[in-house]
Amino acid sequence: MQKLISLLVLAMLALTVAGCQIVYKPDVQQGNLLDKKTVDQLKPGMTKHQVLVLMGTPSVSSPFEQSRWDYVSTYSRRGGAMKVRTFTLTFNNDTLVRTEGDFFAQDAQQLVKDSKKYNAGYPANETEGDKSTSPNDKKNDGGFGQGGNDGH
Repeated sequence: MQKLISLLVLAMLALTVAGCQIVYKPDVQQGNLLDKKTVDQLKPGMTKHQVLVLMGTPSVSSPFEQSRWDYVSTYSRRGGAMKVRTFTLTFNNDTLVRTEGDFFAQDAQQLVKDSKKYNAGYPANETEGDKSTSPNDKKNDGGFGQGGNDGH
């Protein structure tokens, strides 16, 4: 009987903990992350190529409506309601004529700061890349180039 009671208490405790939403839900940002400096550099009269170099590839570029580019961004904080922002560029004959919409100007800066705090303890050195050499790599070059002889 005591085992049955302790089993019921354990089951009720497990159900209570499962309902508390202790499962981690990360912040999720998807789409184009635009910052204020970049958007401020957009000027009417810029070509599509100049805009592409400055802003990057748009999220939505329809083959049927080539005079409009949409930069779409979504952000959900800890599983909460999703915010959707759209920044639309309108072109006339490959020349920028109008910008409209909103973007994550302040939120983008905060996202960059948040991402840096997660990388603070990471030991990788981004400047070296994967092709760093050690002293042993220089001694053994795979057997080729030693005296102009390939072993025959």
